[in-house]
Amino acid sequence: MSAITPIVMPKWGLSMKEGTVNEWLVEEGTEITVGLPILDVETDKIANAVEAPDAGLLRRRVASAGDTLPVKALLGVLAPADVSDAEIDAYIASYVTPAEDEEEGEEAAAYHFVDVDGIRVRYASRGGDDASRSAVLFIHGFGGDLDNWLFNLDALAEKHRVFALDLPGHGQSTPKVPGTSLAALAEFVGKFMDALSIEKAHLVGHSMGGGIAAQMAVDQPARVESVSLISPAGFGDEVNNAYTEGFVTAESRRELKPVVELLFANPELVSRQMLDDLLKYKRLDGVSDALTSLNGGLFAGGRQTAQPAGKLAATGKPVLVIWGAKDQIIPAAHAKNAPEGATVRVFDDAGHMSQMEKANEVNALLKEQVAKGA
Repeated sequence: MSAITPIVMPKWGLSMKEGTVNEWLVEEGTEITVGLPILDVETDKIANAVEAPDAGLLRRRVASAGDTLPVKALLGVLAPADVSDAEIDAYIASYVTPAEDEEEGEEAAAYHFVDVDGIRVRYASRGGDDASRSAVLFIHGFGGDLDNWLFNLDALAEKHRVFALDLPGHGQSTPKVPGTSLAALAEFVGKFMDALSIEKAHLVGHSMGGGIAAQMAVDQPARVESVSLISPAGFGDEVNNAYTEGFVTAESRRELKPVVELLFANPELVSRQMLDDLLKYKRLDGVSDALTSLNGGLFAGGRQTAQPAGKLAATGKPVLVIWGAKDQIIPAAHAKNAPEGATVRVFDDAGHMSQMEKANEVNALLKEQVAKGA
């Protein structure tokens, strides 16, 4: 049965334990290519298409629409045409899903906390601790957390040490901020790197986090090997304060849903669980004040207060800029302000969250960028 290749429930993010099959996108008998979307799966974070990690002939769809299955459970089977149905039946019957405690141990090992200037910061690390491997640091945006990178961390961890943090006032980090400017936040991220003994890193930033990454390249060039920016702040004046202010003030699922839907080209990606998780975070003591301060310092009146993009060219760092043409938060037109020599990619069918909406393509671009900056 060595010619049989399983399709299994993927692990998106460090905390995913199960997913629900929404629908298959391909029929049995289809020749599958690597990266082809083959079925839709919904988790407690987001719904997304599972892209084939292997190529082959789809001989059997094992899971059905509506099935809720644990990570690494068998979803389907790839096998050449000369493999008999009896062999496939035997393979399916003998397949054993890895024990859940193995997954829990992996999750526990991946989340950490560190004190930085009196602020307790949650972070994730992947890819081991071999200091000879280059470091990649992911920085999320306003109102987000490290789970915004659930489709990206493992892809980069194949060849690099990968880190992602909850910024102050976000996720499970202390709900207070070290300042309300990109410069103050960039300085804090530099201190976070110090605390983890990360001498320098390839920075990947989204939205506000993109502005922070760009500011770090300007202010702390010795710490930065390259910058990859996804719908970044700091490339133009406008920002949709219906999102930033709406996110701060929303107090119920009904109020928050239309705000969060602005993040995606396809609003159906916003799940009930995603909204509940955000509301739980927003109700923590201190979070409202932290977000209000950040919004006032960075995006007051729908205007961005800092523009580090104009200084990026002088740093000499490799720059990658990714945008979704349907971005409703920061206009994709800002991509024209990328420094000369930057790699710029605009996805026609993505919104503000390209790293989720176009994960496979974004991961390929990030791998190329990190290799370029090494």
